[in-house]
Amino acid sequence: MIKIKNAIRLTRAALLWPVRVLLANTFSVCISVCICIFISACGGSSASSTANTSTTNSVANPVSTVIVPIPQAIAREKPVMLHTEGSRWVRTDGSQKILKGVNLGNWLIQEFWMMGQGSNGIDDQCKLEAVLDQRFGYVERERLYRLFRQNWMRSRDWDLIEKFGLNLVRLPFIWSVVEDEKHPGQLRTDAWEYLDDAINQAEQRGMHVILDLHGAVGSQGWEHHSGCAGKNLYWSTPEFQQRTIWLWQQVATRYKDRAAVAGYSLLNEPWGASPDVMAKEVARLYQAVRAVDPNHVIILPGHSSGIDAYGKPADQGMQNVAFEIHPYPGFFGWGEPNLQVHRDWLRCGGLGSTGNTGVCEWNTRLSKLSSALFIGEFQPWAGLGAELGGQITRVTYDTYASYGWAATSWSHKLLSNNGGQGNGTWGLVTNQSGQKIPALNFQTASLAEIEALFNSFGSIPYDPQQAVMAWMTSSVAPDPFARP
Repeated sequence: MIKIKNAIRLTRAALLWPVRVLLANTFSVCISVCICIFISACGGSSASSTANTSTTNSVANPVSTVIVPIPQAIAREKPVMLHTEGSRWVRTDGSQKILKGVNLGNWLIQEFWMMGQGSNGIDDQCKLEAVLDQRFGYVERERLYRLFRQNWMRSRDWDLIEKFGLNLVRLPFIWSVVEDEKHPGQLRTDAWEYLDDAINQAEQRGMHVILDLHGAVGSQGWEHHSGCAGKNLYWSTPEFQQRTIWLWQQVATRYKDRAAVAGYSLLNEPWGASPDVMAKEVARLYQAVRAVDPNHVIILPGHSSGIDAYGKPADQGMQNVAFEIHPYPGFFGWGEPNLQVHRDWLRCGGLGSTGNTGVCEWNTRLSKLSSALFIGEFQPWAGLGAELGGQITRVTYDTYASYGWAATSWSHKLLSNNGGQGNGTWGLVTNQSGQKIPALNFQTASLAEIEALFNSFGSIPYDPQQAVMAWMTSSVAPDPFARP
């Protein structure tokens, strides 16, 4: 529902199985420093009244008590080198590291739906680069992209990620952030500016970073989020595959001793090839990275049909790895965002379930493979309303952590044309209601209009998901699935 104008990652639906849509009741919560209180004591705040009256097709739920978030201080921990042991992510001393994080979408590879653009035919990064080159020249295009990147992620963004109680960021990037597109096989003069900055910013706040090649040269899929929609040339072009091996060896050489880097996600959603072809190519990338970096976790991407093509990593000579999947309960053909679909996924079925075995099935599968898991993308709060969205988010992260899985939701920041969180956008932060983002036609917009748009991304007032923040930093956890 949220990813607009066909910018949606529709092919993710194949990763998921359908569940029956059931309407679930939600309830409002008063925020106060106590654990359990009677609902009748909540008072008549406008926020509570809105939450109660906006739920449609709901049934009465005679819950007499609710759990409310209790704030606790966020403790920073200096990042140490991580590795995987069986299904767990662990520190150098063998103790388990719980990793809860978020994606930095639209920063180093653009997704136009995330910034209120794309309605005028320019809906992926390749198209915009070509238009800016044609209109203003390559040098000016590079200047505009620098302006965009300097504004999309600023110190206030990093500070907010920490305030959400998160300790991991997944950093999606396109190949041309590192490799000089004018001189293939050579580094850009500023190749490490943004990756270094992200790692430094994270490290200062006690966070780890997963480097994610979201857009390989030639594109590894048909979707817009690989940089160039409708291309999928990676698999048919040996040169592009070899350049990607080279790129990853450059990245691994630079960061092989950097403790704040949690791992390398080799290819995002490489679904432009069959599972067997994908697994063979990822194995080549694994060997190339491992040749220069024996330290970091290497993340093996799942196909839209699953991870079976890999077999057991240890049997393939792979060590210190994790599989990656992108489950999206309530989206992309998998029901609708409501209490039931999340309960089926997180509680392995239950009341009203149609047989969905959810995370239990994945836990069994990973145990047999003796491998860790990285939930690289998921969306637990959108479309649920503020309070229920906050509760489902906390329970989702906690459930993944109980299995030892690392997890990064999508996404930190989404800006819309009119602003406001509404019933729950796909951003932990968005622009405040009424703080509008204009939808530009990049084929006709003036240079000044484009500059103004990109500058606004760094200064526009924010509207954070306050309920998500409250629950993610609470010393007590909610129980949205409780029934009397």
